[in-house]
Amino acid sequence: MSSVPIDDQVTSLTGIGVNGGAAFTTTHWSVVLEAQGESPAAKEALEKLCRTYWRPIFAFLRRQGFPPEQAEDITQGLFAQLLERKRLSAIRKEKGRLRSFLLGALKYFLADEQRRAMAIKRGKGQRLIPLEELRVDERIDIEPSDPMTAEMIYERRWALTVLERVLSRLKDEYSAAGNATLFDSLKELLPDEPGAASQGEIAARLRMTENAVRQAFYRFRQRYQSLLREEIAHTVATPGDIEDELRHLIAVLEA
Repeated sequence: MSSVPIDDQVTSLTGIGVNGGAAFTTTHWSVVLEAQGESPAAKEALEKLCRTYWRPIFAFLRRQGFPPEQAEDITQGLFAQLLERKRLSAIRKEKGRLRSFLLGALKYFLADEQRRAMAIKRGKGQRLIPLEELRVDERIDIEPSDPMTAEMIYERRWALTVLERVLSRLKDEYSAAGNATLFDSLKELLPDEPGAASQGEIAARLRMTENAVRQAFYRFRQRYQSLLREEIAHTVATPGDIEDELRHLIAVLEA
């Protein structure tokens, strides 16, 4: 996938002032909290969250000076510990945010040298949770020469992961409907997108009117906003946390 919407693209796409949003039903993190990690559904939900949000953890570890292979081993060791735990009662449901929980769990894990060493040894040579390969640009981006603190890198990588997930889901929806070309063209209308084109150029290319392109991009943005709130909902415990988490995400990317 190419670039994701950041900085002014975030404000443009998220429409922070737009009212409404996806309904808050049962989400991955709420399943984990309600069952306190004891049910198969909770374990499956936690495993899915770990697969999705491993990159911020990896980026934190790289900034801490761990080489790539060791950073991945520690990430796997952390997940092994989380998936083996029977209770998550230390998390207060009304303040339970996956973003904060994982960072706290990672710091605790790193502080416990003996447990960390055992977990890494146990995970060496095997991968409890399949992690996607890092792209070349990601490997460069998370090198420890970056002046940002490990916490700042973790927060930014978390925000980017959320946006990448949303854009990927949106692309899948357009592709399933046979509109992959339309998605690629509408994506060019995002601010600062490489190879950006005007609505007139896209209209001519797709043999549409400019008004039709304008309406299509409006629907593109609306669906993006809905998917973004839905993705964030999977990482918080209550519906009241969604807007706060969205504002936090935007603040991180605009910092």
